Amino acid sequence: MGIKIKIEPTDAGRALEIVRELRDMGLVQGQDFDFAYFPPQSSGSYSYEPNTPARAEFEFYNEKYSSMFALKYT
Repeated sequence: MGIKIKIEPTDAGRALEIVRELRDMGLVQGQDFDFAYFPPQSSGSYSYEPNTPARAEFEFYNEKYSSMFALKYT
């Protein structure tokens, strides 16, 4: 179990950009961190505004990485 940090609102492109940046810093996905992207959710009405905005959730397995991430991206 790691430390989860949510970035909201965001889009899939930005979430993948952050993942690339983490990999460029030497972090290994599945070992140092994992992430999930959740697209916006609508209530099903004909409104153009989503009820739940898109978000990305990052989970870190080392506290120093989660601290660095929170300072840089939130």
